[in-house]
Amino acid sequence: MLERSGKDKDQVSRKEKEMLKVKTLILIRGLPGSGKSTLAKMLCPRDAYEADDWFIDEGVYRFDPSQLNKAHHYCQTVVKNAMQTAARKIAVANTFSQLWEMTPYEEMASRYGYTVQVIECQGSFGSIHNVPKSDVEKMKERWQQIT
Repeated sequence: MLERSGKDKDQVSRKEKEMLKVKTLILIRGLPGSGKSTLAKMLCPRDAYEADDWFIDEGVYRFDPSQLNKAHHYCQTVVKNAMQTAARKIAVANTFSQLWEMTPYEEMASRYGYTVQVIECQGSFGSIHNVPKSDVEKMKERWQQIT
C-alpha cells in the first residue's frame, strides 16, 4: 500500500472539505411519465420536490388545474426552505417544458450558492398521475430544447 506524505494528506483533506461544501440544485425536466419523480427520489431521497406534491391529499393525488400557480409557488417555497437550511443536494422534478419555468430556481440557486445541473428525462414509463395523452401532446408541442 502506498503511504501519503503529510503534505499530500493535507491537500486531499482540503479537497475533501471543499467537496463537502459544494451545494447542488438538480432540475429534472421531462414530459409526464418520463421518470422525473423516480430519478429525483433516487438522487435526493430527503430533498426531492415537485409541484405535484401540492396535489397529494392523505396519500391520494387529486389534480386541480385551478391550483397550478399555488402548486408551483409551494414547490419554490419548499426548495427555498431547503436551501436556507443548507441542504447539500436538492432535486426538483417538474415538467419545465418552457425554459423560463426554471428561472425562479436558477435565481434561488444563485442567491444561496448552489450549482445548477439540468437533467432531461426522455423515458416513457406511463404517467403515475394519469395525465391524458392529449395534454402530453400539448406539452410536447410547446417543449423548448436547451441550446
